[in-house]
Formats: sequence, C-alpha cells, structure tokens
Amino acid sequence: MPDYTYESRLAAAGFSPVCGVDEAGRGPLVGPVYAAAVILPLDLEIPGLNDSKKVSEKRREALYDEICERALDCAAAFATAEEIEELNILGAAYLAMNRAVAALKTIPAIALIDGNRGEGIEIRHECVVSGDEKCMSIAAASILAKVERDRYMREYAKRYSGYGFERNKGYGTPEHYAALRELGLTPEHRRGFRLI
Repeated sequence: MPDYTYESRLAAAGFSPVCGVDEAGRGPLVGPVYAAAVILPLDLEIPGLNDSKKVSEKRREALYDEICERALDCAAAFATAEEIEELNILGAAYLAMNRAVAALKTIPAIALIDGNRGEGIEIRHECVVSGDEKCMSIAAASILAKVERDRYMREYAKRYSGYGFERNKGYGTPEHYAALRELGLTPEHRRGFRLI
C-alpha cells in the first residue's frame, strides 16, 4: 500500500510542496492520454487509496471525490490523439503531465513521477518505479487521471456507438477489434498504433 515515505523524505530535504504525477491511457487504441498532478497534506489518510488498476471503478469514483475535496491542490490534463500521433505516446504522456502540473494553483518544488523515465518532464522531478503502489500522491494522481479518462471515453461512446468504449475504454479488446473491422476508425483512433 502507498504511504508518504518519498514525500516526507523530499519535504525533510527542503522540497515543499511535493506533487505526485501519473498518467492513464498510454495503451488504448483510441482517445487522449490523461495525466493528473496532486499535492496532498502529508498527514492525510485516505483509506483504500491505491494504484488505480487495483481499485474497482465504483471505488475509484468515490476516491476521486475524496481526493478532490481533501487535496491541497490537484489538476488533470490530457494530450489528444492528434498530439499522440505527432509526438508518439511517450511524448504525449509527458505533455499531459506537464499540462497537469502547470494547471496546479500551487507551484510544486518537485514532482514524483510514476515510472522510470522523466526526460520530458519540465519541473524538477524524481522517478519512482511502481510509484502508484508506493507513494500516496502518485496513487492519488493515478486515480484522478484514470477517472477523468474513463469519463471521457463514456462520453465518446455516446458519439460512436458500436465500439463498446463505455466498457473497454478504448483498449484493444476482441469487441473493439471486431468493431474496427466492421465500422472502421473514428476520428480519435491512434493511427500510429496497430489497429487492425
């Protein structure tokens, strides 16, 4: 379960505030990649907060509301399918992360980034492998990014029925591939990905 070990170490070294940053949607075949940045009070307990992939959709929605209400600051942003095509998915993920950090009202002293690469991150940062399982602020960011993207895909499903976006969220499921063969691409399919 995540805790504040990383955040507390950085705060003790004079880096305050610390924000956690994570993304959602690098793997799907369609739609934007989302990112979120979250600054939490280092004594805040949020029961059940964990990596978004380990939490049910219903629980993620409840955690989303609690994080937004109790965080010192938080923001989400995205990069479009067109930007993914232009920059590649990693570059677009960095773009979304930078936008999320820039959208915070509070300027962080440092960011904790989920993963092992951060060369495209503009703010001073530290990478944490499996950070969404280790750091509270990254886990919170993973929830916000995932919920924001899932909500987007549910709305997109209303515009393009037949693909099951409300269920598969744009990932390459058998249902999605079958729809691609039958219906073709929507405007937000990532043409640089192997789609059919």
